[in-house]
Amino acid sequence: MAVQVPSRQLFIDGEWREPILKKRLPIINPATEEIIGNIPAATAEDVELAVAAARRALSRNKGKDWATAPGSARAKYLRAIAAKVTERKTELAKLEAIDCGKPLDEAVWDIEDVAGCFEYYADLAEGLDAKQKAPVSLPMETFKSYVLKEPIGVVGLITPWNYPLLMATWKVAPSLAAGCAAILKPSELASITCLELAEVCREVGLPPGVLNILTGLGPEAGAPLASHPDVDKIAFTGSSATGSKIMAAAAQMVKPVSLELGGKSPIIVFEDVDLDKAAEWTAFGCFWTNGQICSATSRLIVHENIVREFLDRLVKWTKNIKISDPFEEGCRLGPVVSGGQYEKVLKFISTAKSEGATILSGGVRPEHLKKGFFVEPTIITDVTTSMQIWREEVFGPVLCVKTFSTEEEALELANDTHYGLGAAVISNDLERCDRVSKVRVVYSR
Repeated sequence: MAVQVPSRQLFIDGEWREPILKKRLPIINPATEEIIGNIPAATAEDVELAVAAARRALSRNKGKDWATAPGSARAKYLRAIAAKVTERKTELAKLEAIDCGKPLDEAVWDIEDVAGCFEYYADLAEGLDAKQKAPVSLPMETFKSYVLKEPIGVVGLITPWNYPLLMATWKVAPSLAAGCAAILKPSELASITCLELAEVCREVGLPPGVLNILTGLGPEAGAPLASHPDVDKIAFTGSSATGSKIMAAAAQMVKPVSLELGGKSPIIVFEDVDLDKAAEWTAFGCFWTNGQICSATSRLIVHENIVREFLDRLVKWTKNIKISDPFEEGCRLGPVVSGGQYEKVLKFISTAKSEGATILSGGVRPEHLKKGFFVEPTIITDVTTSMQIWREEVFGPVLCVKTFSTEEEALELANDTHYGLGAAVISNDLERCDRVSKVRVVYSR
């Protein structure tokens, strides 16, 4: 399917601006490995302009700036953005699919969620008005006290490539609703729809500087944004390694940081389950969005009494997953996002095999796809807890498996990780599900 990728510049102070150093990066379709366009590559010089624009947005018009405007006024813009996103839903979904390899159906659902998210935060923006100057009771009548909710200021938002526009919206929408001015830096591997968000904001007349969007490489654009002294808060979603660097940079200025990092989440399957339903949910938990989800349940911990039959069912489920170009009808697994990610995933699989694990299913390029960064959904058994595949995040369609005999053993395996992002348990015993889900662990690093 032919999709025209718009040619955009950086979005600063309500205008399209060419990067100061005039650098651009290629856009590669992960399903075909073809260059389909390019994006502007911001550097520290462009970050300076964007931060200055955001600062002006919070102080212009003699007190009628974005920060002090009523929440109801900001809500009108958020709803206008939602309406425009809905209007362009099909186009945006196609751009998302061609950019990051997400199956088109999933991309459509994500764009619908984008519009819903802007609507949700429009409601919250309006709700702020009623909460302003809420009185606080004091023991002495001489004094009066109330709570005033104020925006934190200029926020830097750095987002990943697996849900390009949706995860950007999760940061942009609440920032704007609260009255902050924002600089969004999306992943260089999937920036197309975030630049289209800039065009949406321009079309609805969002005041200049309220949202600025800088595309480019992490070290050249993301790092200067994270360390900028005039940015009041950083919100980042991505790898733990990069998150650590951002936290270190923010610590120099005692700047608040919100981090949502990697995961190696367990899914525990007990012996009393419906095997087909449990296999379906296990496949969904690991292979949705091409396996590129930080909360993917990529460590299967299954009761030893059912492991053989359960894995048979699970392999059958994976064999029925349609792997294809994201635009093909019924596609459920597209390519991983880039050549670098493709090589990384295959290296994880190769290392697991060399360490003694067994590739039960998948682990290779599908035979019918000669181009594109496709990896078959992969199930790895005979895994030990010291293996790389058990301990490190793959961020691809790869599931590793261990068995257990007791609930205590299952919990020990589940908690044997330095991650703590998510987890799942499948059992027909609801009391056990509740009990297991409440178990906490103190991590030692």
